[in-house]
Amino acid sequence: MGSGHGRGGRDATPSRRTLARNWDELLQEIRVTQTGVQILTGFLLTVPFSARFDQLTGFQRTTYLAVLAGSVLTTGLVVAPVAFHRMLFRQRRRELLVESANRFAIAGLAMLGLTVSGVVLLVVDITLGTRPALVGGGSVLAVLVVLWFTLPFLAARLGDTPRNPPPDGDDDHTDDREGTDDR
Repeated sequence: MGSGHGRGGRDATPSRRTLARNWDELLQEIRVTQTGVQILTGFLLTVPFSARFDQLTGFQRTTYLAVLAGSVLTTGLVVAPVAFHRMLFRQRRRELLVESANRFAIAGLAMLGLTVSGVVLLVVDITLGTRPALVGGGSVLAVLVVLWFTLPFLAARLGDTPRNPPPDGDDDHTDDREGTDDR
């Protein structure tokens, strides 16, 4: 972020207000994702204790373990920004926090997409068989990739809607009154 280009192509460091706003927005997004991932992980942890678990094929058990690992890894990725924040608290590293949280959130979404499609693969395999499971899991993965990555990428590159102007005083780096705790 520190070497990003501001208006007019000049190098610009984001203002404290921008960093605080970006951090708050990322936390809100992570909260939404984290709740769903934690519910999914909790459910997956109970599956081996169900009566039918012994009847799973080798492929289904492997898929289950991959999905469980994906869910746990996704949890780690979406919780990582909180750990970063706690470890870097009051060290005036908000730009690092925002940049890292953004990367963790993107990686968490990618893992969530793989995990959700893996869950669909497993459930459809148990109920209908392997061929429909591959179609179902692959279809879900394709839809999530389009919704979560392709469309936002295309919207950013091809969108003809005007960009929002920066908030008042956003380029003013002298406003040290806000965000003094530098979360």
